[in-house]
Amino acid sequence: MKVEILREAGFEEALLGISLSYNSGGDMKVVADKLVKRGGSHSKFLESIAVWLDITAPRYWWQQFDTYRVGVTKQSESTMHTLMNKELEQSDFAVPFFPPALIDINRMIRDGEFYGAKANLPESFLQRRIVCANYMALKRMIQQRRTHKLNEWQEFCDEVIEQSIYPEFLEVTG
Repeated sequence: MKVEILREAGFEEALLGISLSYNSGGDMKVVADKLVKRGGSHSKFLESIAVWLDITAPRYWWQQFDTYRVGVTKQSESTMHTLMNKELEQSDFAVPFFPPALIDINRMIRDGEFYGAKANLPESFLQRRIVCANYMALKRMIQQRRTHKLNEWQEFCDEVIEQSIYPEFLEVTG
């Protein structure tokens, strides 16, 4: 699995939004820190901070990720368009793939048998997507998946927190 934050944007705009209700003339970052700790609708400004991520993960992980539809958009490597471009290697999978089955899929790819190759593709096949989310959606994912039994979820949460500009907004408290 690979997770890379490409860009974050909207922090200043989110703080400007906070200042509309909480304008104390002081540091809006201090106010934001307090609001994040209060959670719920108090931290709705997190929806205004956009994050673009480049994620390569196995299909079984993407199936769970796809449950997050609010505040998240995705563009992916389409299996339909990319599967037949090259023969597959072990590095195209999250876990080692049974060699005779890999040979069989590669034969299907060489022979142009798209449906057979796609039908026999294991869930550990790695797919890359560019994801646009916001801090609120990422915080929700971290809160709900931090202790998930799939190691990829822990890796995702760790990488997002480590790479984000404002990890204190993403950490789960309480």
